[in-house]
Amino acid sequence: MTWNSKLFAVLLGLTAASLTCGAYAQQDKPIHMIVGFPAGGPTDNVARPLAQQMSKELNRTVVIEYKAGANGNIAASYVARAPADGSVLFFSSVGAIAISGALYRDLPYNPTKAFAPISLLVSNSSILMVNAANPARDAAEFIRNAQMASRPSPIASTGVGSIPHMALALFQDSTKANVVHVPYKGAAPAVVDIMGGHVDALFADAPAVMAQVNAKKLKALGVAGPTRLPLFPDTPTLAEQGIKGVESNNWYALLAPAGTPQKVVDAINAAARKALATPSVKDTLIGLGTVPIGSTPEDLAAVITADTAKWSAIVKANNMVGE
Repeated sequence: MTWNSKLFAVLLGLTAASLTCGAYAQQDKPIHMIVGFPAGGPTDNVARPLAQQMSKELNRTVVIEYKAGANGNIAASYVARAPADGSVLFFSSVGAIAISGALYRDLPYNPTKAFAPISLLVSNSSILMVNAANPARDAAEFIRNAQMASRPSPIASTGVGSIPHMALALFQDSTKANVVHVPYKGAAPAVVDIMGGHVDALFADAPAVMAQVNAKKLKALGVAGPTRLPLFPDTPTLAEQGIKGVESNNWYALLAPAGTPQKVVDAINAAARKALATPSVKDTLIGLGTVPIGSTPEDLAAVITADTAKWSAIVKANNMVGE
């Protein structure tokens, strides 16, 4: 093949890709972004500004649709059966993609085969939260107080196999702290019971507790992540406090049904990353306590593979079974 013919082939490929992406963006049919949790919750608060900006980037309406229940599995099952044409997208937290496969025996979809990764969206490192009146000033002191208590310290989670439960399992393994797991059905009732003194602590995503932190009803003792968080600059990581191996990230990501054409995936990826970089969206997400990131589809696939292995081992070691 001559140099001119090679150049022609490259240009032809680029033109075809542009036409495909352009055709996807210019369709009148709305894009349905499926969220696996109720409206008004942490996932919705991130999904909403993202969807609004992606509508502008794609020049095509992005509609949020809620299919709540079973830790995101109902939404995942719906998307897994949807047309692979970019008209239905899955706004997922880590659970339905990297935990449910090990946690549930009869899952109606295959997390590793049912989806085409598009982009990571935000990072949500877990934070050990306690009632503002709790005497502990950091996680290390919380552990010392728990060890001296006459009973195990009750620690809430948002459900068996949830990221808060996973963080607690890592925490128990690392510290051998005198604590006991108390599962709840979602963050809201767990937070209410922390403020009411019925449980002592909760590993939580920042978006789920920011209102209570701002109202000085809860306080943060340690971040279960590699770095401190922008809205909690004075809260050290658990590793900084000598508590090693306790890192959990309830990331949110965007996926499509498996078989979605790569050119369509790339077009959505570009729109999502542009939306995340838009100052108004970025500021909104940071204000919620999340860390906007964005990624290539390949990077998201690598994160899913790594987290599936990590959390599957924790599920097995702790004999967790989905409710």
